[in-house]
Amino acid sequence: MTLTLKQLASEIGAEIAGGDPNLAISAVNTLEDAQSGQVSFLSNAKYVRLLETTQASAVIVAPGVASKRVALLKATNPYYAFARAVMMLHGYRRHPHAGIHPAAHVDPTASVGQATVLYPGVYVGPRARVGRDCILYPNVVVYDDCVIGDRVILHANCSIGHDGFGHATHNGPDGAAVHYKIPQVGNVVIEDDVELGAGCAIDRATLGSTVIGKGTKFSDLISIGHGARIGPHGLLVGQVGIAGSAKIGHHVKLAGQVGVAGHLEIGDNVTVGAQSGVINDVPDQSTLIGSPAMPAAHARRVYAIFSQLPDLLDRIKRLEQRVEELASKGGGEGDGDSRDTA
Repeated sequence: MTLTLKQLASEIGAEIAGGDPNLAISAVNTLEDAQSGQVSFLSNAKYVRLLETTQASAVIVAPGVASKRVALLKATNPYYAFARAVMMLHGYRRHPHAGIHPAAHVDPTASVGQATVLYPGVYVGPRARVGRDCILYPNVVVYDDCVIGDRVILHANCSIGHDGFGHATHNGPDGAAVHYKIPQVGNVVIEDDVELGAGCAIDRATLGSTVIGKGTKFSDLISIGHGARIGPHGLLVGQVGIAGSAKIGHHVKLAGQVGVAGHLEIGDNVTVGAQSGVINDVPDQSTLIGSPAMPAAHARRVYAIFSQLPDLLDRIKRLEQRVEELASKGGGEGDGDSRDTA
């Protein structure tokens, strides 16, 4: 699709600064790769230098950004405006077929909503429900009794509703400890407008439901333990692991490789930095980093000290040596009470 710069600005809610409003725009591209007739975007100040070299005909930017060499589309939220531009100029990915592919398997007792697309290799088990306008990419598995809401996207190789990791350790007939499997008789509920990246694994609950709240988005390779509850509109980045029965509030952001221990609660609007390990409850509005995770301001002080530890250790050793030297010089004479006893 091709739009004029003026039309594109109207569609994405931006104001034009410079350039020809009737210029034809046919595609979106990166600042490095964009050519004439294409629009790019700048949402990170780290890349503002590229405004001086990009060949894009226009760039979507925040209101405070200025440039004399390239037309700007100024938007309050450049990243969202960029997403709108991609949708307007490129559209959504087209699917090669509609409905259920012949190589997919849907149990006769399961139900699939209208306008939902199931790619080859998809399995939907007994009594499971998949809502309307969903996309299940190749080799997605939805186990028995699980519920998928409307407009859900499950990328390739997601597993929804396999058994949670539950075992009771008890002595066997020979007296040795044996791990006995606990039956997992709950399910998984994925609410509306959720998108899971490739290879995500959501355990079914032992009892009740493991829940992924509406509007939540996962990257790839995320593991959710049995009975966990993820609140609405969360953002979980690749390789996050959440243990069983954890409760996550709304609008929580967990960066890559964050680990969350079981049976704890993370409040609303919490952000946790990459590779952090959360082992305690977290109050609303917190920002944590580190392993174990701690408030960001405190963690920065802790990690600043880490880099000084070798020097601090050397100083301690020198001080200990000096104390020993002083003690040896003062040894013997003067050790007793120096007061007159006469």
